[in-house]
Amino acid sequence: MTKADTVAVEGAPSGAGPAAAPGTTLAATPGPAAPLPPGSPIPVEQRPAWLTGLYIASGLMMFLTQGLGLNIVNVNLYQLQGTFSATVAEVAALSAAYMFPYASLSLALFKIRVQYGLRPFAELSIAAFVLASCLNLFVTDLHSAVVVRFVSGMAAAPLSSLGFLYILEAFPPQRKLNLGLSIALMGTLLAAPAARIISPTLLDFDGYRALYTMELGLSLIALPIIYLLPLTPPPRAKVIQRTDVFTYLLLAIGLGSLAVFFTLGRFYWWLEAPWLGVLLASALAFLTAYGMIELRRENPLLDLRWIFSRSNLHLAAVLIMFRAITSEQSTTIVSFYQQLGLQNDQMTFLYVLILIASVLGGLVCAGLMLRESTGLAHVIALSLIAAGAFLDSQSNNLTRPEQMYLSQSMIAFGAAMFLPPVMAKGFASAMERGAPHLVNFITIFLFTQITGSVITTAFLGSFVTIREKFHSSILVENVLLTNPQVTQRISQLVGGYSHTITDRTLLNAEGLALLGQQVSREAYVLAYNDTFLLIGCVTIASLVILLLHLAWNRFAVARSKPASGEAGMALPKQV
Repeated sequence: MTKADTVAVEGAPSGAGPAAAPGTTLAATPGPAAPLPPGSPIPVEQRPAWLTGLYIASGLMMFLTQGLGLNIVNVNLYQLQGTFSATVAEVAALSAAYMFPYASLSLALFKIRVQYGLRPFAELSIAAFVLASCLNLFVTDLHSAVVVRFVSGMAAAPLSSLGFLYILEAFPPQRKLNLGLSIALMGTLLAAPAARIISPTLLDFDGYRALYTMELGLSLIALPIIYLLPLTPPPRAKVIQRTDVFTYLLLAIGLGSLAVFFTLGRFYWWLEAPWLGVLLASALAFLTAYGMIELRRENPLLDLRWIFSRSNLHLAAVLIMFRAITSEQSTTIVSFYQQLGLQNDQMTFLYVLILIASVLGGLVCAGLMLRESTGLAHVIALSLIAAGAFLDSQSNNLTRPEQMYLSQSMIAFGAAMFLPPVMAKGFASAMERGAPHLVNFITIFLFTQITGSVITTAFLGSFVTIREKFHSSILVENVLLTNPQVTQRISQLVGGYSHTITDRTLLNAEGLALLGQQVSREAYVLAYNDTFLLIGCVTIASLVILLLHLAWNRFAVARSKPASGEAGMALPKQV
């Protein structure tokens, strides 16, 4: 996070011609400025401060509107079981239905926006989202909810793009890829903690309907923004070909099937449900067919050869690693507290701190990027995330949110600092090769942030399950009825039931069941500690690689300076 359609810098910046390069300013041309056509945005140089702030706030509103729709089910899976009379795995189908179209639709929207114009794209996008939000009010059961979530995933895909467009519109060209991008990517991190903060109150008020009534309200707030705050339109070009429609369908089905497979795999377990294998095989078949067709085209939908170049594979690995280490906060820590019996309303202040830390991290990152200290930003980010993960790995069954205020704030601060420098470098590299390569860069970002997020969440969830079985088997080996301590513990557990259950056999069975629950809880605590430790070790390994890379770059620069100096001394002085 979506958040993925970061093609916001595709058009000419406000107040600059189409030849303006990112990070540069155009020389002022003498003479009176031409009058602006009606409905055009005011150039950045002439824009008052309050209007600039309004563009930034509008972009953050788009991110919040889209992000709450994405996270509102994910953060309330267990609470929605009663609403739909379904199991956790069945409720998880709501997330899978949302992710199926959302995983790939931004790719098609890029070309649609370029060919048909930004203004019609924005107006139709927000109208479609309002309509999809209205459909949520007519949900009566799980089946209708799945259909509506699929439609919502289609309608929400453009909103992240509009969020980037509005925030980057507020800044001059030389600030778009540092300050603007930092604030935009910070905005993508706000929706998840915000959803957990407001969900308990809404669920108490009117359950599932209250959640989506709020989403409808946010979409209605975003609707007039599109009409009152115009964006700088990029030049139109005919970029859509007939073959694009067919190849996009292959890509959409392939990526969507992968998203569903990794979303539901850990709930139905990977080797237990045959339809999961069919889904994975179908995804691979569609993606293979897509690749075979695209590699033969002169103007493909995606430049696969460029996407799978060495530099882009390195970028994809960095982005996937980022999703893996930050999923500790987005999913793992939540599941840990759910195993301990805590719900969202008992962790509200923790999420408030996470929200504040994310904002502060984004602002500090913006300051470092203005000073071109991207290496320092990455070192600080990875150090904070590693320290927070190692602190969390010391948890026990008495750990409560208060004990994780510091560690989770560190992780949120570091996560907000990590992504903007990577994205800025990728954007600059794509724009050097021309606007068509922006859609290819978006593909990399989409796969790593959407599908990559689902994959890492599935992997860590499966890792917790496997480690829980391992620790449970070891703990059960030591639970013997011949052990006096075990017998004493069972007596303590059934002490409150002795007045109501007179049958000694039933009483002992109840005690063994309660003891089994405690053993399972301890096994889960140990499994989550292993997961936190794994994330910390991966982060430390990434930090070491980063430090070696920075040291090598400094060595290469220092080594090249004497050679350039000697060459300069050999040349005659020119006046």
